[in-house]
Amino acid sequence: MSLADLVEATVDPFAVFADWMKEAEAGEPNDPNAVALATATSDGMPSVRMVLMKKVDERGFCFFTNCESQKGEELAANPRASMCFHWKSLRRQVRISGGVSELPEAETDAYFHSRSLGSQRAAFASRQSKPLHDRKLLRDMVLEIEQSFLENVPLPMRWKGYVLHAERVEFWMDGDYRLHDRVLFTRAGNAWEKTRLFP
Repeated sequence: MSLADLVEATVDPFAVFADWMKEAEAGEPNDPNAVALATATSDGMPSVRMVLMKKVDERGFCFFTNCESQKGEELAANPRASMCFHWKSLRRQVRISGGVSELPEAETDAYFHSRSLGSQRAAFASRQSKPLHDRKLLRDMVLEIEQSFLENVPLPMRWKGYVLHAERVEFWMDGDYRLHDRVLFTRAGNAWEKTRLFP
């Protein structure tokens, strides 16, 4: 069954996404789980950046970040977000939007300690999104962390996991003459409604 047929046949956007992600993992040269994450302030000013989606399950799409960063502060003030996966080599994209909640600390801790020791130290040292007047200061902070935590870096209090609970999931496939194929899944209680959209 082709992916286009799968979109037509299924009523579960997570099943479609799982197949598309497998294709992306096989075909995209770098970081197929990279996704543009859009958040907004309480008064609606949007901002967007790339993050890595680390897990998708029945809850939604999971990612981890410094809660004192701009996105962390915006999610605290306005816990709604959108994501856009764009797999250029496959000529496909997926857009997701919905509410966001925090993951349990144990889950965040497990992910944090699955990272390389260098990445753990960097995350512990970084004051993400805050002004940095001298890059040497950052290098010195990382060196201090290296000396303080030779093997076991504790989970920083400002490091959190989040899950975007999908309310809308749209699949986009490139078509000839810009007659692209778009299918939107909208959550309706415990079920999904599916709508084909004009390109």
